[in-house]
Amino acid sequence: MIDWEGIDAAIARTTGRRFASGHRTRVGGGSINSAYRLGDARQRFFLKLNRADRHAMFEAEAAGLAELGQAVGLRVPRVVTHGTVGAHAFLVLEYIALQPLAPAAMTRLGEALADMHGIVAARYGWDRDNTIGSSAQPNARHPHWLEFWRENRLAAMLDALAPIHPGLGRDGDALLAVLDELLAGHRPEPSLVHGDLWGGNVAMDEAGTPVLYDPAVYYGDRETDLAMAELFGGFSPLFFEAYWGAWPMSPGYRYVRRPLYQLYHLLNHARLFGGHYVAESRRVMQSLLARV
Repeated sequence: MIDWEGIDAAIARTTGRRFASGHRTRVGGGSINSAYRLGDARQRFFLKLNRADRHAMFEAEAAGLAELGQAVGLRVPRVVTHGTVGAHAFLVLEYIALQPLAPAAMTRLGEALADMHGIVAARYGWDRDNTIGSSAQPNARHPHWLEFWRENRLAAMLDALAPIHPGLGRDGDALLAVLDELLAGHRPEPSLVHGDLWGGNVAMDEAGTPVLYDPAVYYGDRETDLAMAELFGGFSPLFFEAYWGAWPMSPGYRYVRRPLYQLYHLLNHARLFGGHYVAESRRVMQSLLARV
């Protein structure tokens, strides 16, 4: 049972305006959360719900959206409130009438993402852990990119998978041992990255402004966002042309770092869904090992 009155009261406390959700419409919220559009005669909000023990996930998402809010040329949903009520954790965001990216918005997104990647930190990581999908994503700060990617990304994911898929663990150990050769000399700036940039997490608003949401934010190699964007589709060539035109591709991306960065997401999908993602993860690891 959802405590709608409790959620309405939390919204009212934050906004300072009385709110009673006379209209509640279930909307697509992905495979992890349930989602609703709430409204009364004057206001509309977007609501995510999960179990009460998942509130830290929403808390980190709210912080990630605020971090992305530094970007220029992009729209990021404004966080209204979050918390727990009864058996549920909730996250309330401003409601945006999302639309598929038109060609002009694809170009604007590429240019704006390059600009966002120009927001940098002193070290890799972030000031809190978060999630990638429903998997824990550790973000402990680190001064060196190679070690950050090895420990906080690949090793963390492989450790979670090893008891379930021992073959992945063996190939993973071999890959981690040669990671310094694959990333030799690559020292990117710690850029602000979305962290989970696939077609289901981008859209445009009614004015044609690109919208980013559902982040897995940290500061890392900007190329991780581009590799993810190429992995599962949803981005037209206009997006990539605009991005690489604004910030040209570095040597070694296409054949080494792109598959290495995509591997993290393949491993996560192997962890969440199993199936062909396990075989695809092994194929990518073996292909990378063959390059050493």
